[in-house]
Amino acid sequence: MSTPSSLCGPTRDHLAWPFFDAGHAEFAAKLDQFATSAAMAEIDHGDVDKACRKLVQALGQVGLLDAAVSSGEGAGSIDSRKVCLARETLAWHDGLADFAFAMQGLGTGAIALSGDAALRDAVLPKVRSGAWIAAFALSEKLAGSDVAAMACAARADGDGYVLDGEKTWISNGGIADVYTVFARTGEAPGTRGISAFVVFADDPGFSIAERIDVIAPHPLATIRFKNCRIPASRRLGAPGEGFKIAMRTLDIFRASVAAASLGFARRAFDEALAYSRERPMFGATLADLQLTQAALGDMATDIDAGALLTYRAAWRRDVQKLPTTSEAAMAKMTATENAQKVIDRAVQMFGGRGVQSGQITERLYREIRALRIYEGATEVQKLIVARELLKTR
Repeated sequence: MSTPSSLCGPTRDHLAWPFFDAGHAEFAAKLDQFATSAAMAEIDHGDVDKACRKLVQALGQVGLLDAAVSSGEGAGSIDSRKVCLARETLAWHDGLADFAFAMQGLGTGAIALSGDAALRDAVLPKVRSGAWIAAFALSEKLAGSDVAAMACAARADGDGYVLDGEKTWISNGGIADVYTVFARTGEAPGTRGISAFVVFADDPGFSIAERIDVIAPHPLATIRFKNCRIPASRRLGAPGEGFKIAMRTLDIFRASVAAASLGFARRAFDEALAYSRERPMFGATLADLQLTQAALGDMATDIDAGALLTYRAAWRRDVQKLPTTSEAAMAKMTATENAQKVIDRAVQMFGGRGVQSGQITERLYREIRALRIYEGATEVQKLIVARELLKTR
């Protein structure tokens, strides 16, 4: 959806906060340049598979995927503040662009953290360049928030593993070239008996069981493994370390979900602010009404509260080199919940036009809902924060 000429992009006031340095301002300028490119202008929401492939290629060609995909062993080359700035900016313009960027990082995070040198060299450069599309396959129909209920299994067999079972709600399912897959290997009960593997889309025994349509369309699928044999070299880390690897990966990228919600919320606020100044109402404008001013005040405060928590978490990881499990959970929970409120207020301010199909506020209303669920629902984030507090205080 094209950007109105009166709204060119998100505000950058927060770049003056002490969380950022000059390099982040330069990166933000590069993002703004991409946001006005043909790749963004030509996004076809009627064909999300094709749109995501083109967006990934374009993001890779201009080097923006360098911010999300590690350049070597571990996640040290990933600057969380850049990832968050990218997601916030891209989400302000278009949710599919944000999705295309984010999944390249999430889909390869575990490979960077725990893959051997040969596997990293085979996968990471292709994903970082946009030549390959990556996916992260953790969830199952009966194992979402409760990862310990995972049923998809991998059994050791000779010099490899054989995978059987299904994963669902897999973003980029159906278009990805490489999948990071978590499966039960049985070394111990619960989460201690899960391992991580890399599966390629052309591996025999791998298939797409079902494509899934959701209210904010993007490539999503149930994937199936039936006697899918892969070499042991494609196991990530040691047997039984899969849950730990998954949580480390999510810790890196969870704050960026908060950043994407900031992008959606800022766009809704910008649209509502502009509309309130133009809309005639009771002999004045909508913006002249005290109820409108109170709503705008609440919206601005909710956005800043989420932004402060989001960039604190990213700064803590990048600069202080400290764990961010609790901080990222706080950011994700607060920013996504606040964004839902901001967007709902914007829809209310637009009235009937706010829910008209094809309007920006209607699109944002659909886009924000999933962010309160994926990478750990709000209820799970509350548990994470509480458990971290109980461990450390």
